[in-house]
Order: sequence, then C-alpha cells, then structure tokens
Amino acid sequence: MAIKTFNIDEFIYEKFSRFCKENGISMSKQVEIFMRTQIEDEPLAREDYVRRLEKIRKGKFIGVKSFSEKYGL
Repeated sequence: MAIKTFNIDEFIYEKFSRFCKENGISMSKQVEIFMRTQIEDEPLAREDYVRRLEKIRKGKFIGVKSFSEKYGL
C-alpha cells in the first residue's frame, strides 16, 4: 500500500469526509474503487460496497417536488 498526496478542493474533501464517516465508509477505499473503475474494462463492484450503497439509497431523504422552489435556485 502506498501513501499519496492529492490536491482536492477543501469544501469537497470535508463534505465527502463527513459523508463517509456518517455512512461508515472508508474514504481511501472509495478513491481506490473509483480509480480501479477508471482503468478496468469491466469493473466489478465488491459485494459489501454494493450493500452499503443500497443502504445509503434507502436512507432518510427529504421529499422535494420542486428543488428550485424550495431552495430558490
């Protein structure tokens, strides 16, 4: 295993870090999986990764009919 340094926008890093912590996901593993999918012809998702994604997808979300009306965008 190697330790690497990347230049990442601070806001994005903090937000993704919180997301990973809240969902029990390893940030470094997410980066590794992303890089692997970029170089493999047919990327394979690990079973536990898919299970965690399903858990996130079934999470508590706020229903919004019109995002622009609710948030003024």
